[in-house]
Order: sequence, then C-alpha cells, then structure tokens
Amino acid sequence: MANANTEKIPKRILGSLLSAVSAGVVPRSGAPYIAIGRVDEIESLTDDLSRVSDGEGVTRFIIGRYGSGKSFLIQLMRTYAMERGFVTADCDLSPERRLYGAGGLNTYRELIRNLSCRSAPDGGALTAVIGRLYSTVTEGLASEGRLPSDEDFSSLLTARIIKETRELEGQVGGFDFALVVSEYCRAWGDGDDAKASACLRWLRGEYANKTEARRELGLRAVSVIDDSNWYEHVKLICALVRRVGYSGLCVFIDEGVNLYKISNRISREANYEKILSMYNDTMQGKADGMMLVFGGTPQFLEDTRRGLFSYEALRSRLCDGRFKEAAEAKGLRSTLGPVIRLRRLGDAELLALMMRISSLHERYYGWKSRISDGETADFLKIALSRAGADSMITPREIIRDFVTLLDLLYQNPGKTYEDVVSKDSPDLSKNPDTESMPVSEPKVSDSISADETKSSAENSARRITIDDIVF
Repeated sequence: MANANTEKIPKRILGSLLSAVSAGVVPRSGAPYIAIGRVDEIESLTDDLSRVSDGEGVTRFIIGRYGSGKSFLIQLMRTYAMERGFVTADCDLSPERRLYGAGGLNTYRELIRNLSCRSAPDGGALTAVIGRLYSTVTEGLASEGRLPSDEDFSSLLTARIIKETRELEGQVGGFDFALVVSEYCRAWGDGDDAKASACLRWLRGEYANKTEARRELGLRAVSVIDDSNWYEHVKLICALVRRVGYSGLCVFIDEGVNLYKISNRISREANYEKILSMYNDTMQGKADGMMLVFGGTPQFLEDTRRGLFSYEALRSRLCDGRFKEAAEAKGLRSTLGPVIRLRRLGDAELLALMMRISSLHERYYGWKSRISDGETADFLKIALSRAGADSMITPREIIRDFVTLLDLLYQNPGKTYEDVVSKDSPDLSKNPDTESMPVSEPKVSDSISADETKSSAENSARRITIDDIVF
C-alpha cells in the first residue's frame, strides 16, 4: 500500500475534505484519508458486512457525544460498504424526517435520494440497480437468440422481469413494486422516457395519492408509498439489490437525538416502536442482507425518561450485560454487541490525526507548513489542558482549531507558530462550554512529545482500507 504522503488524492476530494473538517462537519467523501484509530470499531463493523453479504441481517447503534466521531464512522463505513459491493442509503433524522407517522415518507425519500453504489457513489443509484436487472434479463434473452428487433421482444422482456422479481411478490407491497420495476424496464427498452420517469417517481415515493399514480403509470391496481409503508419498500429494495448481484443493502440513519427531542410522548414511543420493529426484522431473519446502523448521543440511548431506554422492550435488548461494566473498568472492551460506545481518541491518535491534516493542508495549498512536530504536540497539550478535556474534548474541536492555525500561517507567511499561539492569543486552555461544569484534575499525557510519538503518528496517520482488516 502506498505511503500516506505519496497517495494520489483528487484535488476536488481533498478540497471538500479540508473544508468540511475546518467547518466542523463530516466529509461525505474522502473520510478514509483521515481515518485514524477506531480499529476495534471498524473491525467489528466490517465483520458485520461479511455476515450481511452471507444473507444475515444486522442492526447496530453507534453512540457518542457531539463531535466524538460517530457521524464520521458512519461515513467511513458507508465508503467501505460500497467498496465491498454493497448498495448504501443514508439520511439524518430531523423534525421533518422521522421513522413513524408524519415524516416517515420524507425519511424514505432522503434514503432513496442518497442511494449509492460503487458506480454511483454520490447518490442516485436507483437507476443503476434497475439497470443491472435490465441488463441481466436482456443478456439472457440474447443468449437464447432473442433480439430487441423481434416483434415479441417487449412482451418477452416483461414476462422475464416479472419472473425474476416474483420472489418479491410475497412481501408486503411486493406485487406493486415488482409491477412498477418491470414497467420501468419495458419503458426503458421501448424508449418511452415519460413512462420510465413516472415509474422512477413512484419508486422514489413522489406521488401524493393513488389516483395521480395510476393516471401517469397507466396501471389500475397500483398503490403508493406513504408514511405507513415506507420501511416495507426499503426491504423490497434490499431484496432487489441482492437479486441483481449486490452484496446487500446498508442503511445508515444518523442524528437519532431528533427522536429523543420529540415532546409528545405517544409520538416519541411510536418512533421507538418502529426502531424495535426494524431491530427485530434484521435480527430474526425477516430482512436478509440488510444492515441498519443508527447514530445518536448517550442521552438518546440511555435517558430512562425520554431515550430508547424509556421503552422497556428496547432497553432490555440494548442495555449492557451484567459483567460488561466491570470488565471495562479492568481495561477489557467488547464491540460485538448491538451498541458501540465511542471512547475518546488516545493522545497519540489525536497527534497522528493532526499530522495527517497538516500533510493534506500542505498538499492542497502547495506550501511547506511552518509547524514542527514538537509544536504540533505542544498545540495538542494546550488543547488537552482544558478543564475536563480528559473526558470531554472531541476530535472536532481540536481539528477545527488546528486547521484555523494552519490557515493563519499559510495566509501570513511572515508569522510563526509562536506569533500565533502567543501570550496575547486567546487562551486555548479555557473552554467556555465546560467552565460552569464540575471539573476534575486534567490528565494530560506526559508522553506526548515529538520524539516519542512521531513513529506512532507515522504508523497511524495513513489511510485505513479494507485490505488492512483481517476477516
């Protein structure tokens, strides 16, 4: 594998990556280039991908504070899943996007909009999935001597596609789904763009009622996708992608805290009941080949008044075993359960991440950074000296400040690290977010030094790829 400093990274991806981390948001592309640490979590999740590709179903909850890296880990796994032949779909929950009731259809539409695969990594992969079905069927007909110029080719194509999708008819909504997919393939083969567009609109859940859908599709008995049945159609898409040769479907749903914020108890519990239903489907073999990953804060999971633990059926499934807490106190750790709690990155890992960011910044702007390894370590020590930083500091805060420092030095060639981080500069050891909180004696690692951690940083500051994981 190429060294991190010699990897060829497209400038477009590099630019969006630096812009994202400087703004404190998760980059949608390029996440593997700054993947540092989280080895146990990545190994556990990639093991799940192997199980899903074998036909199992999996549900995971990635839990961490704001800025701890849960959204980053989700985007990282999204990239890895596509590299391994999966179709992925992701969305962030919001007041307009929920799992149950009003807002469920909005969640479905966002998932379909972000449907991605290796050939369409930025979304819009629905046509690629159905196109693979069309290609498979037409190649089969061609091997039998049937050509598009034959008069009966269209009817043969429709009959063959219906046969290929017949196993979908046994699921809820499967008959209509298979009918619309076959109609899209027929329209695509006949060059009927209007009909093909209408079929895609139906599959994306864009019809408000049955009357409008039937009028544009020309089908009498077709229903529509709505707030009540959207998840069933996600399972149908999963079955379709597996049918046409993909490894499976990975669905990533982030910002679960928006369900925690629902003020109405009945509505909130209805959404939690939907999570329970999705969890049971994957774990009981009712959603073969599908991986569900939820991201949320500790409050979203553990609050016994409004979080997932307020719903007893979920609490009994997701709470830690009796021995786990005691084992973790002894330094033992397990990431094999349904819940993955993100720990704070180690000091050496944070230093490695900063060095990696510095290298990428140099490459993008074409300059030589004037921050030495020792000054990078000193900057990290200052950041970790904040009150409560040993448990509260997040990679987002550190990287955002560090990129700001790099930008200042790049745009002011005559200045040095000492000029920017001086006694007259803002005191980085003061964190207004934690000044009002009870504080304990900060535990700043004395091991952070350029001499002792440079080797560790160079080994860690590299792109983590699937080849690095032993299955």
